[in-house]
Amino acid sequence: MNKKTLSVKISSEYITLGQFLKFADIIQTGGDAKSFLASNVVKVNGENDNRRGRKLRVNDVVEILGNVYEIN
Repeated sequence: MNKKTLSVKISSEYITLGQFLKFADIIQTGGDAKSFLASNVVKVNGENDNRRGRKLRVNDVVEILGNVYEIN
């Protein structure tokens, strides 16, 4: 099954993984990030990562719930 790739444009140097989850409409509130990351597999650049504070920068690739997000 092919994964859907979505482009996410950021206007700052980086966005944290917790902020990204809300920005990409994966979670409803920032407070949901901790529980979401504890119960779902999230890959950043091919490696599992569950840190809300992980800094995502341009060209990073995030895989969540069968979708691939490329930070632009």
